[in-house]
Amino acid sequence: MDAFVLRALLAGVGLALVAGPLGAFVVWRRLAIFGEALAQSALLGVVLAHLFEVDPTLGLVVFAALLATALWALEEQRILPTDTILSTLAHGALAAGLVLLSLLDGLRIDLLAYLFGDILAVSTTDLGVLLVLILLVAATLGRHWRGLVSLTVDPDLARVEGVPVRRLRLLLDLMIAAAIAVGMKLVGLVLVVSLLVVPAAAARPWARTPLAMAAIAALFGAASTLGGVGASLLVDLPTGPAIVLVAVLGFLASVALGRLRERRAGAARAARGLAGEPGRR
Repeated sequence: MDAFVLRALLAGVGLALVAGPLGAFVVWRRLAIFGEALAQSALLGVVLAHLFEVDPTLGLVVFAALLATALWALEEQRILPTDTILSTLAHGALAAGLVLLSLLDGLRIDLLAYLFGDILAVSTTDLGVLLVLILLVAATLGRHWRGLVSLTVDPDLARVEGVPVRRLRLLLDLMIAAAIAVGMKLVGLVLVVSLLVVPAAAARPWARTPLAMAAIAALFGAASTLGGVGASLLVDLPTGPAIVLVAVLGFLASVALGRLRERRAGAARAARGLAGEPGRR
């Protein structure tokens, strides 16, 4: 196997291990719009990273973290609805990035690479950054899993039980922001949110516990990566979109099979109920 293919597979599977558990929280808390807002505003982070001559991935992570903190702070003030705040900041940052890019004549950025990613161009440094992210997310979730699930189920009850709701909400937003920033390198800002939402949504019909859903989502994301990279090499497709397309097809299959299982289970319960009624044979 060529080295660039191996790096792509490792990067995709590594991102799936991060996106699976975080995507479960995105689905539970309906934070897809939060991810979309971060992705839309990432162009400003890319331009600033090139302007200050720092690593683009690092610049994206820092910018996404700052934006997530700003969104969290504004949301805590409850001045406006959350979706209004997200839309305003996201479009403002996107416009600022485009304006700044037009003013810097000497700056040349491959916008297509950031829009749609290039997982086959992942470097060893990118893998190192992804490994650090995996370790940080794993350690954070391992330590605060119960509290994060509690605030997701019922923030008011979690607050009464002594869970630091505000701090954990910020921590979760920062982890999602970091995952989106790193994922942009692989599948681009147009598709990165789908890697958070689609595997978690596909895992939901088959999970009985929050931990099971996180694990199934991670496995589903890894399988989608392997299938997408394989399809792109065999059929000469763009790799990032191929990964997302495989994930979406898997989601549709998961929903269909889940519905079929529910119908069969319902028919079996009905049959047992009829068999248990007195006077029936």
